[in-house]
Amino acid sequence: MDVKELVSYFDHTILKATATKTDVVKLCEEAKEYDFASVCVNPAWVSLCSKTLKGTNVKVCTVIGFPLGANHSDVKAFETKQAIKEGAQEVDMVINVGALLEGNDNLVLKDIQSVVTAANGTLVKVILETCYLNNEQIVKACELSVQAGADFVKTSTGFGTGGATKEHVALMASTVKGKAKVKASGGIRTLEDTLTMINNGADRIGASAGVAIIKEMQGVVNESHNSGY
Repeated sequence: MDVKELVSYFDHTILKATATKTDVVKLCEEAKEYDFASVCVNPAWVSLCSKTLKGTNVKVCTVIGFPLGANHSDVKAFETKQAIKEGAQEVDMVINVGALLEGNDNLVLKDIQSVVTAANGTLVKVILETCYLNNEQIVKACELSVQAGADFVKTSTGFGTGGATKEHVALMASTVKGKAKVKASGGIRTLEDTLTMINNGADRIGASAGVAIIKEMQGVVNESHNSGY
C-alpha cells in the first residue's frame, strides 16, 4: 500500500468537547493537504466544514446521537436531517446500546432505520461501541445494521472504555460479508495500528492522529527508497 492509497482510508477526526473554530479549520486544512476521505466533526461544526472544504474531494462527516446513543429516535432523525441540510455528506450514528444489551432488537432496528430514512441516501455508518458488547451482540448489531440499510458498521465512539480491536474488526467484516463496509475507530494512533485494522477488514479508519500516521508512512517509504529496497 502506498501513501496515496492510505490517505483515502481516513476520516480525519476531532470530536472533543474543547474543539474550537480554530481547531476545526486546522482539521479541514490538514484534510485538504493530505486528501483524506473526510473530516469527522460534531454537528455544530458541519456548516463551517462544508464552507471550508467546498470545491475539494474531502467530505464532511458528522456524528448523530453522540456519544451515548441513548437519544430518542426522533431526535436522531432530526439531527440527521439538520446536519445534511448544513452540508454533511456522511453521518455516523450511535446505536441504543442499552436496548441491544437487553435484547430489544426491534428497538435497535427501528432506531437505525430512523436515521437511514432521514439520511435519504446520504451515507450512514452505525457505531456499535464494541467495548460494551460480546461477540454475539456484535454480530447481532451488524446484522441489524445491514437489515436497516446502513452503509457501514463502525467499532467505537472513542469515548467508551475501549476502542477498535483487530478481533472485533475481523468479526464485523465476516458478519456483514460485503453487504456493508467496516470503519475502525478509537485508539488508532500509529501506522501499525492502521495497517492491522485494514488487514483485518477495515474499509475506513477514524482517527485524530491521521497526519502523524501519514508522516510515519512517508518516513517508512523514504527509508525503504534510501536503503535500496
